[in-house]
Amino acid sequence: MLQEIRIRGLGVIDDAQLELGPGLTVVTGETGAGKTMVLTGLGLLMGGKPDGGAVRAGVERAVVEGRLRVDAGSPAVTRAVEAGAELEDDELLLSRTVLAGGRSRAYVGGRSAPVSVLVDLAEEMVAVHGQSDQQRLLRSSRQRTSLDRFAGAAVAEPLAEYGARYDRLRAVDAELTEVTTRARERAQEADLLRFGLNEIERVDPQPGEDVTLRSEEDRLAYADALRTAAETAHGYLSVDETGPDQVDALTLLGSARHVLEPERGHDQRLAALADRLAEASYLLGDVAADLASYASGLETDPARLAEVQDRRAALTDLIRKYADPAALTAETGADDGPGEGAVGEIDAVLAWAEQGSRRLLELDGDDERVVALREERDSLRAELDQLAATITKARTEAAQRFSEAVSVELTALAMPHARVVVEVRPRAELGPHGADDIEILFSAHQSAKPRSLEKGASGGELSRLMLAIEVVFAGADPVPTFVFDEVDAGVGGKAAVEVGRRLAALARHAQVLVVTHLPQVAAFADRHLTVVKSDNGSVTSSDVQNLDDQARIRELSRMLAGQEDSASARAHAEELLAAAAASKGRSADGGGRMAGYSQ
Repeated sequence: MLQEIRIRGLGVIDDAQLELGPGLTVVTGETGAGKTMVLTGLGLLMGGKPDGGAVRAGVERAVVEGRLRVDAGSPAVTRAVEAGAELEDDELLLSRTVLAGGRSRAYVGGRSAPVSVLVDLAEEMVAVHGQSDQQRLLRSSRQRTSLDRFAGAAVAEPLAEYGARYDRLRAVDAELTEVTTRARERAQEADLLRFGLNEIERVDPQPGEDVTLRSEEDRLAYADALRTAAETAHGYLSVDETGPDQVDALTLLGSARHVLEPERGHDQRLAALADRLAEASYLLGDVAADLASYASGLETDPARLAEVQDRRAALTDLIRKYADPAALTAETGADDGPGEGAVGEIDAVLAWAEQGSRRLLELDGDDERVVALREERDSLRAELDQLAATITKARTEAAQRFSEAVSVELTALAMPHARVVVEVRPRAELGPHGADDIEILFSAHQSAKPRSLEKGASGGELSRLMLAIEVVFAGADPVPTFVFDEVDAGVGGKAAVEVGRRLAALARHAQVLVVTHLPQVAAFADRHLTVVKSDNGSVTSSDVQNLDDQARIRELSRMLAGQEDSASARAHAEELLAAAAASKGRSADGGGRMAGYSQ
């Protein structure tokens, strides 16, 4: 709901602030006072096309700011947050700046935003009806949505079920198309997977086997060198026969211990050193024994070496074909060697085989999947046909009720021969909202063929037609704010009273803002604003005033007779206000409910 609009530097308006609220707000004022600029400012705030010529002479820019109360979780809030807006206490601030050259900037919730965001917000929050701005209900999609809400549960319940099945049908169709159109590619993929899995199965690699074989191959290939090194090292530590020129490490350690032992009792530090020599002697003895055992256990086995090399070649071929390089890098690292704990590259091949087996099961099940999908598709189509028929029937009944109700409203709005027809036409194929195309048609008199709203009604008729439609749709359409301009064009007397009564009825369900010249309409307002023009000889400006009860009587008197202080005009104004209040009271109690207004 619009709570406040501030306009600066636009046309004749220097700086004006409109305090708005729920219910019916009317804007009046003398011709040329600037009422049009109020609507122009609101249009800019709602994303309208900027006009640099509308910027007030002598200023650089025009600025329009709006403060709106929004419902948390509403589509408007979602769109604003997506644009980066910040909300405070469920209030959203909008701003539009227009330079004298025609360029403009938009701000949503304190953040700069594309003008398209304002347009999106206006779609959800404000419906403007005027000769130059009749858009919302002229779109077929909005007509369908409004009619469905007017129909109530008779459409809402089957439509919800229909929507869920329609979404599932689209998913099934997409999957079925993907499976059938790519049958050849999927068959080729399956053949490649079978070939690879068979090749891996023939080799039968084991986890970490390549690491183990690499270590064994190194040992077999260098057996002679390893044996020579072990025997030589053993000889340095311990020799069986020591000649005069051959002294091993164990003998030298023994000599050192022999020298220290007699003297160890005289100094604890020396005794500790003697003990360490004893430990070193035991350790070297163990190493010497292990070297002798290692050397004696090494054998040259050319046959086993060839077998290991062949096996490694087979594993390497698998790794080259099936191991993912990225997986290898992640698992083994760039510098991993064949040491203990190293991760084998063959493990990546085994991972590929596991994934390939699962994928092959999916591909081999395609035929069965196609059959199941086709059966589900046929079942969904049959269900959708039944639901669509139910929806069409409910829409047709609602369309008839709606047409009759709007025609009654038009008669009261001085359009007695006008009629509205809602066509529920079958679509060529099922759509996301059923099997129907909805269009509201209008004819100004009985001999005229019903035409689309924008073509069938003149500019003067269109605002009243939209008022009649919005009144009948009241409560079914979620748009919170309606703006009417020239809704009273070409009417007067009793018809003007009926216009005011219907605007007041619509205001019970939404915020309504009306620019009017008729006192009969203004008398029904919950809030009355007037645009006051002043001229100091050089600069013209306008201000917007919120009228109290006495000021309202003066303004209505001016509108009735052109004389604010005329006693007869004041009496007539008071009479209009009293009659409007009584009419609104009866309508609120249900006693004066308008024909066709019930749903």
